[in-house]
Amino acid sequence: MPGYPGAVKPLVPPGVYAPREDTALLVGALHDEPLPDGADVLDVGTGSGALAIEAARRGTHVTAVDVSWRAVCTARLNTRLAGLRVRIRHGNLFAPVRGQSFDLILANPPYVPTPDTGRAPHGAARSWDAGRDGRLVLDRICREAPALLRPGGVLLVVHSALSCPGRTLTHLRGAGLKASVTRRRVIPFGPVLRSREGWLRESGLLSAPGQREELVVVRAELPV
Repeated sequence: MPGYPGAVKPLVPPGVYAPREDTALLVGALHDEPLPDGADVLDVGTGSGALAIEAARRGTHVTAVDVSWRAVCTARLNTRLAGLRVRIRHGNLFAPVRGQSFDLILANPPYVPTPDTGRAPHGAARSWDAGRDGRLVLDRICREAPALLRPGGVLLVVHSALSCPGRTLTHLRGAGLKASVTRRRVIPFGPVLRSREGWLRESGLLSAPGQREELVVVRAELPV
């Protein structure tokens, strides 16, 4: 699994997002955060549980959420195999943790611009299909995550430059957070973007030549 940052690769059955370069980029940002032992961390859209495992290895209290039952079961298995305790909940984004607050929120949401087919994504495609502008889930995170942060708490979210990091920064700053892009990485197109290259260019979402995509991590902090 390219880009997986951990010492042991998680088990990833069909239909669950496998850790890739975006996971590795977000893990690097996670390791930059000076988290105390016992900090409360939320991993929203946990998939295989890779990010939750990395956070739990830091001695934090981790809650992980995913809308896919298959992902929830996979994350539970992988955290047990890693010998770590992680609370894993089934639900849509922040619904299972309403009323709670966190020192750190991690998010690797769907962010790939997607042609309108008139059908909801299913299976593994739910991990990347994100509407025509790639912001179907990102905009919800920007709206809802700030209310779950404690003073001094941090949101780390990774997504593609194709899904407009400037909008992410504008939304989060508008919510009173200090937000900036802290990590970038340019990678070759994966199979999903290769299959959509023609549509992306026709839609004006992709203008640069070649088949390379920039990933970014946005860090947003709620002032104390």
